[in-house]
Amino acid sequence: MPISEITGILHAALIAASPIALGAYCGVFCERAGVVNIGIEGMMLTAALTSQLTAQYIGSRWVGTPLEPWGLVLGSIVGIVTGMLLGALHAVLSIRFRVDQIISGTVINIGAIGVTGALYNVFLAGGIAGGVPVSPGTFPVIRIPVLRDIPILGPVLFENQPIVFATLLITIATHYVLFYTPWGLRTRSVGEHPRAADTLGVNVYAMRYANVIIGGALAGLAGTWFTLEWIGVFNLLMTGGRGFISLAAMIFGKWTAFGSFGAALLFGLAQALQIKVQVVGSAIPFQFLVMAPYILTMLVLAGFVGRATPPAADGKVYEK
Repeated sequence: MPISEITGILHAALIAASPIALGAYCGVFCERAGVVNIGIEGMMLTAALTSQLTAQYIGSRWVGTPLEPWGLVLGSIVGIVTGMLLGALHAVLSIRFRVDQIISGTVINIGAIGVTGALYNVFLAGGIAGGVPVSPGTFPVIRIPVLRDIPILGPVLFENQPIVFATLLITIATHYVLFYTPWGLRTRSVGEHPRAADTLGVNVYAMRYANVIIGGALAGLAGTWFTLEWIGVFNLLMTGGRGFISLAAMIFGKWTAFGSFGAALLFGLAQALQIKVQVVGSAIPFQFLVMAPYILTMLVLAGFVGRATPPAADGKVYEK
């Protein structure tokens, strides 16, 4: 296979891995603090819509003005805030009201489907486009001089859109924060032994609230990727189960940033390869090729769930 094709597949894998990695980091922050979050899919989906609506209805008013490039930035900010709000909702339900965390996450997922469907029909399908959603555009590709000329790795790592670059930086930052800062130590302590952490003066409730909201912000950024960096327009159920794949990546990565990123790249590579095979042509029906990333998810879960050990207090309600 020519080097250019290898580079193209690796680049496509990195792009496809970005929202999965961000969703996995959402799970890492939440579960390291002792809160299970299966609502990542709903957070992504809702943020994808709100970022689209903001960029389309508010950002579009700045077209032709010096503020035009900031429409997409504003949309991204709203998407992140949407994720934070849903993270706060999940935190309140599971920490304050002690709702079963699986149920709380499921409510967010189901609610997101209903809310985004209703808003889509009102503001996009029947909105200013007269029945056809208008794309506010997508972030441009940023090419870093000199570094982009490195063989193979240059085009893969240094020719990307902003959220992909942000994912790479967030990967490093997440690892550093969790394992080399007092915040990370407190986070891991409330996820492993909250009673011991409490006796040492760590506010267990505050740490769990904060980490779940941080996780929501990362899920919101992942949702923003779908509309403002990938397709450019919101579609119903466009996240396609990537929130759940993120959870598989988190488990496969053993609740670490670098491990989760590697797992996300594996899923991204599966998606890139199935697209490549479809383009080249194959006797295998395309429906089976599209299934490849999801089959890989099931195989990973079947092989690693029993072996991976979550934080000791993960999913357990803490009471003083």
